[in-house]
Amino acid sequence: MTAVTEAVDVVEHEPGCPLDRFGGWLESAGVRVRVVRPYAGDPVPSQPGAGLIVLGGQMNAYDDGVAPWLPAVRSLLAAAVQDGTPTLGICLGAQLLAVACGGRVDVGAAPGRESGVVDVHWRAEADGDPLVGGLPEPFPGPSMHADAVAELPPGAVWLASSALYPHQAFRVGAAAWGVQFHPEVSEPTFAGWADELPDVDAGPVVRELASRDAEVVAAGLELAARFARIVATAPAVRR
Repeated sequence: MTAVTEAVDVVEHEPGCPLDRFGGWLESAGVRVRVVRPYAGDPVPSQPGAGLIVLGGQMNAYDDGVAPWLPAVRSLLAAAVQDGTPTLGICLGAQLLAVACGGRVDVGAAPGRESGVVDVHWRAEADGDPLVGGLPEPFPGPSMHADAVAELPPGAVWLASSALYPHQAFRVGAAAWGVQFHPEVSEPTFAGWADELPDVDAGPVVRELASRDAEVVAAGLELAARFARIVATAPAVRR
């Protein structure tokens, strides 16, 4: 794969939700990353680089008072969709992508918290998709969320669902994907999330990830490799 000269921008909303395993996986595939930490004072770029990844966080997609950089992130996501920049929103990042493009997120969604390794089932619309088409079925998706995309943006392609939440993955435009699950997460990071949440019985969900980690790693690595290929083959004008 041809190395990408311009970096992929990664928006990290809090220290506890890092790029984690994806960092090494992307760099091994020849993709450099530039982590933007707005909570630490980094400015959110007005235009993305070679690609864009927006990570998770404990705030919700409308929590501008708690995280005053969120309007800039939503604007950045909208710009990325507009110009076809390869984009991946993870958990909160997927919700921000949906809102930025005209969708709606339910905060404290009625089904309740989804935690553990969730079996994500691909819809027929995922067949042939450059990022998710042909990934394992079901896809083992580590999850830890209580908010969810309730309405997809106009024109979005609905790609996957789980037993509890329908909008597990979607695509907006040509090259912007949102996934509700966490393909990037490692066992220590996941355990930290579970320990912090009073409504999660940490022991069982952490053990579940440990028992399924080999398949989680294999699936996440393939998703990261595909995203890297999409970035590497995107038109040079965006790099």
